[in-house]
Amino acid sequence: MKTQNSATARPTIAVNTSRTDTRTGGLGTLQAALGVVAFSLTFPATAWGLEGFGPWSLVAVRSVLAALIAGGCLLALRVPLPARHHWPGLAVVAAGVVVGFPLLTTLALQTSTTSHAAVVVGLLPLTTALLSALRMGTRPSRTFWAAALAGAAAVAAFTVQQSGGALTGADLYLFGALLVCAAGYTEGGRLARAMPGWQVIGWALVFCLPLTGPAAALALAHESAHLTAHSVAGLLWVAVGSQFLGLVVWYRGMAAIGIPRASQLQLAQPLLTLVWSVLLLGEHLTPAAPLTAAAVLICIAVTQRARG
Repeated sequence: MKTQNSATARPTIAVNTSRTDTRTGGLGTLQAALGVVAFSLTFPATAWGLEGFGPWSLVAVRSVLAALIAGGCLLALRVPLPARHHWPGLAVVAAGVVVGFPLLTTLALQTSTTSHAAVVVGLLPLTTALLSALRMGTRPSRTFWAAALAGAAAVAAFTVQQSGGALTGADLYLFGALLVCAAGYTEGGRLARAMPGWQVIGWALVFCLPLTGPAAALALAHESAHLTAHSVAGLLWVAVGSQFLGLVVWYRGMAAIGIPRASQLQLAQPLLTLVWSVLLLGEHLTPAAPLTAAAVLICIAVTQRARG
């Protein structure tokens, strides 16, 4: 039996995927960073919204508006219902990022400044990485954990110093928001590996509509609304920017670069929030802000380079 002639044998083509992986990782990092920028405006926008809406009205109406946008996109593109085994995960996303975090932080911002509330976001990356390790079995390196803890400590120290070191009654809302949001981020990042990120938050918003629709009508009937430029702009941003578009790019970014690494980009979020608070709300920063910003950026660079 003759062997195949080497001249006619099918050549072996070596495919170099490193460039593709690099591009995918870079795009994922960019998408996650855009999500962080969108989220950094949430607290100032909520403060604006509270100038014309009650807390319950603001949360319910923002969810309804975001659900209508998401539902319209899902309907226009004829996206089929997600598989039943994804429904429990979508319920966690809905409870965490559609209802829980917006409601708890809005209640907290009635008595807390945005700079004080930013401590929640400062601790959120570490909490998300911890829940991700428990839920998905990820094992980031020791260098990753050291940098994450250092970044969280820097942000926590800065935000506590900003609030004078005194805990308020709003802290219970903030710590609760921290836990439910981290759970929603972890589950959303996991689901974004099986379906497009925009569909994850889109279905979570739509599934909440039977609850948020009646809640919005009831809240508006009991809380007087005063439409001003600030209140309308704040409502539109938290509904469209924070609740939908921000989460779309955020979940896509997490799916591309992994939950632990994406979550560490949020270490910059409290500092961005403080900048927006100065520009939009007239709050004042201390000289410690640039030093903390430098420390946080170093920690982000370390976590992005650490392998886990």
